[in-house]
Amino acid sequence: MATTKFYLDTRRHIQGKPCQIRLSICLHGKTSFFTTGISVMPDQWDKITCTIVRHPQKLYLNAKLAKLKSDWDIAIMQLAEIGDAKKAKSPSELKEMILLHLDPESVPQKKNSFQSRFLEFAQSRNAPRTRERYIDTLKKIQAFDNAELTFEEVDKKWLMRFEKFLEQTSPSANARAIHLRNIRAVFNDALDDDITMCYPFRKFKIKTQPTRKRSLTAEQLRTFASYDCEDYQTVYRDMFMLMFYLCGINAVDLLNARPDALCNGRLEYVRAKTRKAYSVKIEPEAMEIIDRYRGTDYLLNIMDNRANYVDFLHRMDKALKQIGPVERHGLGGKKTRHPLFPDLSQYWCRHTWATIAAELDIPKETIAAGLGHELGNSTTAIYINFNMKKVDVANREIIDWVVYGKKRQK
Repeated sequence: MATTKFYLDTRRHIQGKPCQIRLSICLHGKTSFFTTGISVMPDQWDKITCTIVRHPQKLYLNAKLAKLKSDWDIAIMQLAEIGDAKKAKSPSELKEMILLHLDPESVPQKKNSFQSRFLEFAQSRNAPRTRERYIDTLKKIQAFDNAELTFEEVDKKWLMRFEKFLEQTSPSANARAIHLRNIRAVFNDALDDDITMCYPFRKFKIKTQPTRKRSLTAEQLRTFASYDCEDYQTVYRDMFMLMFYLCGINAVDLLNARPDALCNGRLEYVRAKTRKAYSVKIEPEAMEIIDRYRGTDYLLNIMDNRANYVDFLHRMDKALKQIGPVERHGLGGKKTRHPLFPDLSQYWCRHTWATIAAELDIPKETIAAGLGHELGNSTTAIYINFNMKKVDVANREIIDWVVYGKKRQK
């Protein structure tokens, strides 16, 4: 039979703030929680007796808690007598039965559905690509377990089985980690909204493996920028270099930029990933490429006749990997390629900018600001925002070193 017990939720306790008292319902080794609406300071709670102490209203509050527990315990016994309690497959289902039993006029609570919450979370993501990644994870979950899951059922054992399932189609530990991190993000969101108290990631650790180098050296980038590539590859190489000249801007942000994003010699835009405003100075090397590819509806003509950027980026990644010497066998025969950088993709751009910046001893705070990362805490981030001139100076130094081989004297 199910059991109940009071629990003081101190997970996110802030000094000087009270914590909520919850009623736990344990069934088949799993637990669900009900918020009582009563909060006390941690030193006002006795963990052994599960009662309130040293509180000016302790008698009234303890009486209120005792009545609540008695009502729930009686409801559990009554549901057991009529056989309904046996139908509950999880403590969350039993909790819904108890709530309805205690108040027949109430509307039954919506089932604590993990998949429904996951879909809701995915659809709330701002960046289209981020939404796609979460939806992809949800499809993997549904392919693995077609049942309607509760958060309580997605426990450590379920995650271990799901990870084994992912190995069939995702041999890379880092690829599997993306799906598992997406699940963890949904759990964190549900915890914040008091949807669940379960958190299997306390005991389940997401495994990753070191990634291969994803950056070019300054010398390699010089070779790449000046390489006499095939005609169809030129636009992809130019876009890579433009992204580099703009502090490693994300391809999505660049391609979606409108003509009015150019303002007083800067590119002003809102990052698709973080929805934060950002500004980068347009150096002459970047402006020369922008002028060559000026668009009408968009800053660059690449997007003027495209519904979205996905196809272009797919083609770009493929073309970048093929840039290099080509041998043709016979007149109009098969091509044999010798790529300069066979693993190159548009993702390398940001890594390359950051790596070269670090090699030039540019402070990590300036590098972080150049990449549009929030630095440490909000106070530091605001400080950096008011000092974007540091990023402008750093970017100019990086371009001078890569393009002209000039290093600033320290």
